[in-house]
Amino acid sequence: MRFGMINGRAVVVHDDRALDIERASEGRFSSRMVDALEHWDALLDWARRVTFDLADTFVPGDLGAVVDAPRQVFAVGLNYREHAEEANTTTPDEPLVFTKFPTSIVGPTATVELPSENVDWEAELVVVIGQYTYRVDAEKAWDHVAGLTAGQDLSERTVQLAGPVPQFSMGKSFPGFGPVGPVFVTVDEFDDPDSLDISCSVDGDVLQSASTSQMIFGVTELVSKLSYVCPLLPGDLIFTGTPSGVGMARQPARYLAPNSTLVTTIEHIGELRNRLVAEESTR
Repeated sequence: MRFGMINGRAVVVHDDRALDIERASEGRFSSRMVDALEHWDALLDWARRVTFDLADTFVPGDLGAVVDAPRQVFAVGLNYREHAEEANTTTPDEPLVFTKFPTSIVGPTATVELPSENVDWEAELVVVIGQYTYRVDAEKAWDHVAGLTAGQDLSERTVQLAGPVPQFSMGKSFPGFGPVGPVFVTVDEFDDPDSLDISCSVDGDVLQSASTSQMIFGVTELVSKLSYVCPLLPGDLIFTGTPSGVGMARQPARYLAPNSTLVTTIEHIGELRNRLVAEESTR
């Protein structure tokens, strides 16, 4: 099953048709995805049986962020060995976790304003949590995942690395710095949810290309380790890390520029297509 948001309302998606969850369920489930996910098992059972006779057609530009106002957004650094190598650091023994503030989350076709000339790209697989998750072992972690989606962990490197210690959350939380979408796909839809092709490009120039099978800590391990520290809530997002190929590690360094389009693609999920523009105050 594929779920998303159109005009601020939760939908089930099939090809180019979308079924409004609240209306089709006659109010059984909320129009807000974060609230509908509070009843994930029942929602999934209902979605598998519903027909699309009354579904509306849509175009990709109609889709918004897959979860409206997630309460917690986690992210993981240096989770691919080649990315750790290009960052000239050792492979971590434990996940390196930071947060992106929820106001950074936008949809798959949102226009993103660049606050400086030092904004970097980071294509990532993103986990959508489907139920309250606390102290769950890795073997049971997939049962707590609603689905997987694509994301970009955009990063203003000067802010991120300023000061005596890095400010990851600040450098990665400008408005628009967390595009996600176009839909989240339930785990049963994948032949192997631990091995998905992931890539990103700018105006056709491929910048990253890898497989999520190369992650150091896979989805189940990340969900488990996070849940042993704090409860994960329905609708929470986990950005699982980026493969090698980021701009900061290039010689010379390369960053995103206005009037270009950043495309992020993950196998069987779809693509983000985000237009980049100069910040209004700097145009």
